[in-house]
Amino acid sequence: MEETVFQQRTDLTKLNEAVNAIRDTVGKVIVGQHKMVDLMIAGLLSDGHILIEGVPGVAKTLSAKLLAKIIDVNFSRIQFTPDLMPSDVIGTSVFNPGEASFQFKAGPIFSNIVLIDEINRAPAKTQAALFEVMEERQVTIDGHTYYMKPPFLVLATQNPIEQEGTYRLPEAQLDRFLFKIDVGYPGLQEEVSILERQHHVNPQDLLHDVPKILSAADIETYRNTIMQINVEKKLLEFIAKIVNETRNNPSLYLGASPRASLNILRAAKSIGAIRGRDFITPEDIIEVAPHVLRHRIILAPEKEMEGITADELIEKMIKSIEIPR
Repeated sequence: MEETVFQQRTDLTKLNEAVNAIRDTVGKVIVGQHKMVDLMIAGLLSDGHILIEGVPGVAKTLSAKLLAKIIDVNFSRIQFTPDLMPSDVIGTSVFNPGEASFQFKAGPIFSNIVLIDEINRAPAKTQAALFEVMEERQVTIDGHTYYMKPPFLVLATQNPIEQEGTYRLPEAQLDRFLFKIDVGYPGLQEEVSILERQHHVNPQDLLHDVPKILSAADIETYRNTIMQINVEKKLLEFIAKIVNETRNNPSLYLGASPRASLNILRAAKSIGAIRGRDFITPEDIIEVAPHVLRHRIILAPEKEMEGITADELIEKMIKSIEIPR
């Protein structure tokens, strides 16, 4: 009896070669953190911004800088501080005496990949300056609209422990992020590997000689490819049931919006493509759902007092829904 061979409808060969090259390059610098790396690649392919949260020293900033170096596009870094003004981020109009007119001087947000370190250190008015540019990829100043050149990706980091001198991101700001990735400590063996790898290496040399793997055109091509990923209707219903459960769960004060459903779909399609498939599975949805939902829901006060976390609640909600097969 002949074995049935299933032909993929969408060619993912070049995309998977690029993903494997990125993983190999990152793996030469960063030990472990495989899930974070895959989610960052998925965010890039999904055209979604990423918030990375973790204690200092777990390679949040290094990972973002490394991703930027791998892609042959412009990169800028903004260190958020309590005295940072909106004009320090998006730019301002400067008077030109020679032409007797004001000219717009673009700020560091006008780049392709923007790393915002400690995004919760800046006051609300500076955080609010990111609203339009993150959602609509444009900035409006003095009645003029300036568009961002694609690809445009914001990678933001924040420290969950230190609260002094920080400003909590409002829900509307958090909703602009496709993922919130929680980065934990490495395991014992991973930490040993870090020490073995770096005790003869200057930390400044880690980012030297990093090859350019993707161009802006490549990213646009791969994003269009991912749009062709097949999704069965029962999986769309599965996504809708997960998000709908967040709105009807008595343990939650605030549930997720339809934007969360769309983001789960986009992220699951990217993860499916990264795994070499031109279709998504329930496991893809279950994998990305916590990272899409954890910053979009608010626990009821009594549940917070009980010490229940958003991730625990999301896991419980997903398990309560029948997985389509």
